[in-house]
Amino acid sequence: MTVVRPGDLGEAEVALWRDLQLSTPTLDNPFLSIEFALAVDRLRSYARVAVVEDAGKVVAFLPFERHSFGIGKPLGSWLTTCHGLIAEPGLELCGRTLLRACGLSVFDFDHMVAGQPTFAPFESAVRPVPIMDLTSGFETYVAHVREHSPKNYKTIRYKERKLAREHGEVRLEWRATDAGTMRTLTAWKSDQYRRTGRVDRFAQPWIVELIEQMHATDTPSFGGVLTMLYAGDTPVAGHFGLRTHHTLVGWFPAYDPEFARYSPGIMHHLHMAEQAASHGLGQVDMGKGGREYKGWLKSGVIHVSEGRVSRPSATAAVHWMGRTPVNKARSIVVDRPSLYRLADRLLKGFGRVRTTLQPDAMEKEPSGAS
Repeated sequence: MTVVRPGDLGEAEVALWRDLQLSTPTLDNPFLSIEFALAVDRLRSYARVAVVEDAGKVVAFLPFERHSFGIGKPLGSWLTTCHGLIAEPGLELCGRTLLRACGLSVFDFDHMVAGQPTFAPFESAVRPVPIMDLTSGFETYVAHVREHSPKNYKTIRYKERKLAREHGEVRLEWRATDAGTMRTLTAWKSDQYRRTGRVDRFAQPWIVELIEQMHATDTPSFGGVLTMLYAGDTPVAGHFGLRTHHTLVGWFPAYDPEFARYSPGIMHHLHMAEQAASHGLGQVDMGKGGREYKGWLKSGVIHVSEGRVSRPSATAAVHWMGRTPVNKARSIVVDRPSLYRLADRLLKGFGRVRTTLQPDAMEKEPSGAS
């Protein structure tokens, strides 16, 4: 096995990576694509990929990040919603031997493709990921939503008619290419992060640059998709995500809070699903998490796992003490809807206080809109 930067892979290895992903349904996620690995490699010096060989033949790739003291993280870490071993189904490697070859003492994961034989022994939890299944067409999907969430569906369609009457025809732009549209979305998202007590991801220049690179990418097997919902000529909600040939993955949804009473984010998701189906996509992955709207918009689930692989070392012990209690606490909150809602309210309260106490700092804080 060898460990290289993603950009150092040869043409044959890149082609094999694509073939393995295309032929394995569980790997159908853009965060597992070679294009994403190459983009992260251009921006972050710690991007690596383990190239696994058997009898002189490459059989697997593991993209990861190698940090100080042998700490390993999935490529893209907390920014991504899927990671895993790019290999044929059933390939089983020794997890600890793999770590040793990668020069790692510990490897944490929280969005691993569930059930991969190499990592399955180290899974501490398996989580459902809600999806909008479009394989039978948008009308079939909508029929499912009507049947399982009739009240919610009627309410959102009523709000859409109201929005159209008061502000103009509701329409969705699919794969918007204008940089100004992206700036509008990232400004909303930065504002949402601050209002809800989260860290503003767009305050980090490398993330902004990554988004820009992904926005400019459009190939048959991989691309960035920026969608924007309008009422008349006014943008009210949008989303930027990544796609393969079959799957669109949710990444950065946001809306204008001035239109919150119309539930534009949910409205946008329905229009986005309709356009995704019309462009030949088979599903929209909404990401794991406790948001209630995902529960009634979903028409299926896939699964990701959380866990930790480590080798005996002082680094692994210190890392365990720092991370495991936090991860267990997070799991308890995620598994209990009442605690999830309480935590969400507390974070929003913190965001409101922070904004009130530091208005000037908030105005000067860099974001993807600048």
